[in-house]
Amino acid sequence: MDIQKVISEMTLEEKCSLLSGADFWHTKAVERLGIRSVMVSDGPHGLRKQDDQADHLGINDSIKAVCFPAACATTSSFDRNLVRRMGEALGDECQHERVAINLGPAINIKRSPLCGRNFEYMSEDPYLAGEMAASLVQGIQSRNVGTSVKHFAANSQEHRRMSSSSEIDERTLREIYLPAFEAAAKKGKAWTFMCSYNAINGVHSDVNRWLLTEVLRKEWGSDAYVMSDWGAVTDRVAGVLAGLDLEMPSSGGVNDAVVLKAVREGRIQESDVDACVERILTINQRYLDHARPDTPWDKEKDHELAGQLAAECLVLLKNENGVLPLKKGEKVAILGEFAAKPRFQGGGSSHINSFRVTSLLDAVKDISGITYAQGYRISSDETDEALEREALEAARQADKVVIVAGLPDSYESEGYDRKHMRIPANQNALIEAAAAVNPNIIVLLYNGSPVEMPWLARVQGVIEGYLAGQNAGTANRAVLWGEVNPSGRLAETMPIRLEDTPCYLSYGGEGNTAVYSEGVFVGYRYYEKKKVPVQFPFGFGLSYTTFEYSNLRLDRERMKDTEILTVKVDVTNTGSAAGKEVVQLYVSDRESDEVFRPVRELKGFEKIELQPGETGTVTFTLDQRAFAFWSVRIHDWYVETGVFDIQICRNASEVILSAPVTVEGTKTLPLTVTEDTIFMDLRKYPAKMAVLTEARKKMRGNPATGETEDQGSSDAAQEAITEDMTAAMEGYAPLRNMISFTGGQANHEDLKQIIDAMNAAE
Repeated sequence: MDIQKVISEMTLEEKCSLLSGADFWHTKAVERLGIRSVMVSDGPHGLRKQDDQADHLGINDSIKAVCFPAACATTSSFDRNLVRRMGEALGDECQHERVAINLGPAINIKRSPLCGRNFEYMSEDPYLAGEMAASLVQGIQSRNVGTSVKHFAANSQEHRRMSSSSEIDERTLREIYLPAFEAAAKKGKAWTFMCSYNAINGVHSDVNRWLLTEVLRKEWGSDAYVMSDWGAVTDRVAGVLAGLDLEMPSSGGVNDAVVLKAVREGRIQESDVDACVERILTINQRYLDHARPDTPWDKEKDHELAGQLAAECLVLLKNENGVLPLKKGEKVAILGEFAAKPRFQGGGSSHINSFRVTSLLDAVKDISGITYAQGYRISSDETDEALEREALEAARQADKVVIVAGLPDSYESEGYDRKHMRIPANQNALIEAAAAVNPNIIVLLYNGSPVEMPWLARVQGVIEGYLAGQNAGTANRAVLWGEVNPSGRLAETMPIRLEDTPCYLSYGGEGNTAVYSEGVFVGYRYYEKKKVPVQFPFGFGLSYTTFEYSNLRLDRERMKDTEILTVKVDVTNTGSAAGKEVVQLYVSDRESDEVFRPVRELKGFEKIELQPGETGTVTFTLDQRAFAFWSVRIHDWYVETGVFDIQICRNASEVILSAPVTVEGTKTLPLTVTEDTIFMDLRKYPAKMAVLTEARKKMRGNPATGETEDQGSSDAAQEAITEDMTAAMEGYAPLRNMISFTGGQANHEDLKQIIDAMNAAE
């Protein structure tokens, strides 16, 4: 299709009509010009295609499909290839079902464990979220099906999500809440983005030109079109000017007419509408030119794939005394209703109508020596004494006990936030009671976000199972019995208490204002800086084998920030089982004079598979962004000259190997000198200091402290005024002190001339 030609032949009414959906899930067609409608569908971890009456949140049935592990699980794989494989399967499913755009991934930062939609989001860390999002986008789009990366941006709470304003400073936005979207745009080349409901610093995302045009398109170079979240439009005319191309769902022509009127009245130009239309048609045509509804969809094959992927995502959190893996022939009691009725996905717009579900009990039918007791009711928080007695009797008779526990659907879902981090009281009670009658307790968790574990010290094993998709049971069996060596790592910190979390005092906001007062100190950045104890740190995960690291080497000791640093490290499997290790690289700035920086930040990760005794080499490359922070003085990334430690870590709290590199920043932060500029800040600018030094030579005494050259000093004075104190006083003194402390040798006019000369000096 010659899109420019088609646009030139369209009437203004037709152009405006294309800026909103035809219904809940389809774009509009213009049949006389050959413009065809395409379908979009929910589906970050599956295809939620609704046929007849649509409702967005899943009250009406969608087609039977395959539910893959949710993002809380897949991101814990730390495996780019894994999410790409899942994306390829999703793309094939979309092609089979004539879906042009898969509405996902959802990549908002996990600011608090309370966010009701955390199960669908990727991580508390922007680098990890960005890398995994880009890989998923690449996988889906390799099948010529688009993605819609959401929710752009800073949608980290469900509470008042349609009306609240996320109040975030510039540096925090750039370092924490935007980088994952940047990676999806630059590396993933996402076809579309979905704007969020919330405002950012008072400006709703649908009318935020800075966000949708200046940053996304001009700065990041994206050719994506932007659609609204369903019902997120606040001002359709302002949205067109901001760069919001497609309103979803249909407004029944109401907002089309509003845009048409605005063009006719001259409030916006027809060219503004043309730009939106061109972006929509260009992206939709990418799908239409490669639509393959004959693409096969083998649901059983994808069900098997879902189980394989899930097994790579489970995180082994505790394994005392080798309680895991379980061994064939052991008497194992499996307790908990979740073992029979697994919770494997979250509620809301991502809810998949699974064609088949395999529970843990389904998966272990061929293993002898297993007994099952329900133990508790998922539908209640209250202990059912009869169920608990039955479960405890089974526990007494067993060699080992697996208790499947976690969060019911009602505890976490799109639309509202959690109120606490607890699992139901009856599940906690069952774990405590079982631990009193059997020392070998293993807890398998089904949850989409962190939970408190008051029983942690009294159990031998814990597996974070997350929401692992419709074949979770097969994955659980594989890890429990050692058919798969667990290799997942936490993509979020597991705090001990809600009160320990970085935004505990401000999460949710006051009224419609949500102040992100913790700034860049989100997740492990906060816990490591503050030295707050946690249950399990970001990046944590155990294995059934052991790994040792050695021979960390950097290809240079000094570099400019325009150069690339290559880092290599050797990893050896020192255990008796094959396994996969996630090698994590963090960068630590030893000292910053400009901003408060985290202790360390994740800047690289690779997953490597090794046989017993095998050694492999992992290579990382680090560019300027690995060392930079966002400077509000230049509104750009800035590397402060200094020493950085390249740290190879098991997790965010455990450094294994470290090596320094000195990085020279090639940018200079501007400084406008005023009377309030202090001497310490001037020392970073040699040309300005030369001007000041020359001026000071003409004056007797110290213009900062008032101390004269011939001033005597008694023993008492020397005790009271140390060299350190004098140096500090001079460093912190503002230039205006040159008038106060030079005995009239400098007046205001002299100071102005000195300041003008310094500002002129480069």
